[in-house]
Amino acid sequence: VQLQASGGGVVQAGGSLRLSCAASGSDDGTVAMGWYRQAPGQQREPVAFITTSGATWYADSVRGRFGISRDNGKPAVDLQMNSLQPEDTAVYFCVSGSTIATVNQGSWGQGTQVTVSS
Repeated sequence: VQLQASGGGVVQAGGSLRLSCAASGSDDGTVAMGWYRQAPGQQREPVAFITTSGATWYADSVRGRFGISRDNGKPAVDLQMNSLQPEDTAVYFCVSGSTIATVNQGSWGQGTQVTVSS
């Protein structure tokens, strides 16, 4: 599975950004799709995931501010990020796999930078 992410950028605190990721390749490898992020000097952490059946998972730090969605007509996922804060600054990586629990063992896209200024 190959993943192509887009939509990063620079925004002021309180603003919004939308990330998109499109996959090509195995259908089984895109049952679960979502995002990890890695801030400078920090470990990579999960952000949000969604399956083809609509099941979702969010990190506590983003629940209520971020919304993940996908069109089951195609292997693609969007992450709507609202009320962004400086601590959301990170490189965001699109991922896909067969389940949410094992998505980090699947395919990874190139990172896209999100910078939130205070």
